[in-house]
Amino acid sequence: MPTSPARPGAQPAVPLVLVSGSGRSGTSSLAGTLKRLGLHVPQPEVEASETNPRGFYEPQWVIDFHKRHLRELALFNIDSRPSAVDLVAGHVAEGLPAAELREWLAGQLAASERGDAQVVVKDPHAFWFAQVWQEVSEELGADLRWLTALRHPAEVVGSRDIAYLSSQSEELRLTKETSNVAGWVHAALLTEKAGRGGKRSFVRYVDLLADWRAALAPVQQQLELELDADLSSSGHHAVDDFIEPSMRKSQLTWDDVRTPDWLRDMAEEVWQLLGVLTTTPHDSDTLAALDRIHADYQSRYADAVALTFDHTKAEATLAAREARDAQRATVQQLRRELAAVRAAQPPAVGGREAAAILRRAVVRRVTRR
Repeated sequence: MPTSPARPGAQPAVPLVLVSGSGRSGTSSLAGTLKRLGLHVPQPEVEASETNPRGFYEPQWVIDFHKRHLRELALFNIDSRPSAVDLVAGHVAEGLPAAELREWLAGQLAASERGDAQVVVKDPHAFWFAQVWQEVSEELGADLRWLTALRHPAEVVGSRDIAYLSSQSEELRLTKETSNVAGWVHAALLTEKAGRGGKRSFVRYVDLLADWRAALAPVQQQLELELDADLSSSGHHAVDDFIEPSMRKSQLTWDDVRTPDWLRDMAEEVWQLLGVLTTTPHDSDTLAALDRIHADYQSRYADAVALTFDHTKAEATLAAREARDAQRATVQQLRRELAAVRAAQPPAVGGREAAAILRRAVVRRVTRR
């Protein structure tokens, strides 16, 4: 994904840092740090919440944009299905995502509040639409640069459990742990591939919390960023009040995660290989190894789908049956209500009146639902 050089006589390309990575990987901490180092986050931002009280540093429009299109395709943020890639590609080919992003990004690049600041956009969903971001950025004169936050998959899964599954049943949590590890592997592989060929950098969350200056020094060099701090200086900076080791609430290991051995080993290997890219973002041997793992993942996923075919078919059949039963119950209840109305309001209701009553009853029931 090479970055196009500026045309002779044209304005210099605006650096646009796209912060991605699996959710709960430290993307918010990374984007918040860059904001305090002088980069501009398009407004308005997503508000802080109980799951992230320090703030997300995500443009609200971008979050809504990605989630809306993923929802239309019934996709999840770290969707483990290899087929999801083709679903997104087909949707992108229709042109609507690019048109929407073009309109928004053009406005952001021209916004007076940005001034001449570099732009940082953070969203863990962004890797699904990497092609759209690249094409639109080139059209509008933005120099897209990928910055990926890395966190050990066992910690990511544990953090997601704490944030989203604490009130769920043990059975569901067991299922989601395996699904989340698979989703982490898939998302990590796709995110890495999204930034190939262009300016990109990787940073471990644990390194950012331990010493943000040392962690961001290679990022600054690899992404060619201008920061309003001398990273070689120990003088106090606003980031010192924002980043602290206590932000790493989940420190789990593989001993704390229940998942198949082969998936655990695959996730660990991906984690180790991505660590190599923190120092050499385009190491050819590492990229070849990641491609090999990606092919292996797709093959194993296909095997899993085939193995669970009967289960999936039975679940779909039962779901359809429940939907039909619910529909029959609704119709029967409407008939009982109509009969009660007829009995309470003699003489008998005529055909037109009955139809009107039935329509009103349907509207009431739909509204309640």
